[in-house]
Amino acid sequence: MADKQDLNRRGRVIALVIAGTGVGWIAAIAIGAALDLSQRLRALLDLAALGGFFWALWMLYGLWRDRQKDKD
Repeated sequence: MADKQDLNRRGRVIALVIAGTGVGWIAAIAIGAALDLSQRLRALLDLAALGGFFWALWMLYGLWRDRQKDKD
């Protein structure tokens, strides 16, 4: 079982991934508009951000499962 300190660290990493993905997504939108990038490239950047959010959600699910195991 994971100890409480490890679970807390994983939670902070997940929060940083979510925040970093959000900031990166906003930056990508601003850069795409400023440089007049093609819609195809902008869509690719949106999909990359979506992937980051899904990855964070997957890590969050794993953290939740590990916390549930510790309750038993």
